[in-house]
Amino acid sequence: MINPDIFDYNERQSDSDKEICNLLSELFDRELNDAENKIWHTHPVWFLEGNPIVGYSKQKKGVRLMFWSGKSFNEEQLNVEGEKFQDASVFYNNMNEMNETDILRWLKKSVEIQWDYKNIVKRKGELIRLK
Repeated sequence: MINPDIFDYNERQSDSDKEICNLLSELFDRELNDAENKIWHTHPVWFLEGNPIVGYSKQKKGVRLMFWSGKSFNEEQLNVEGEKFQDASVFYNNMNEMNETDILRWLKKSVEIQWDYKNIVKRKGELIRLK
């Protein structure tokens, strides 16, 4: 079930961005049955056992779809920025840019491949791989 705060977030977007956000939240809700979802650091995020795995946010470049462990997915379409963390993302500006097959594959990988962000503060910034 999608958290009502996420519906509110989606509703505040422009029409084209709202379509993108609604599609992403529906896909996540359908595919990530065991995930908790909420607004975290001002944008929608899905968690497994308290560990963030996927989320999206409206940014200047478009709607950013981010996978916290996406660097380890080895997916060429996902942009990896920086060396410190394992996140990777892609930006969308309209529905035509979205490929549902790719997104579903990445969601599957987000469950299978996880780095432990939940305990990053406790480990003083060190990330360890969970799966």
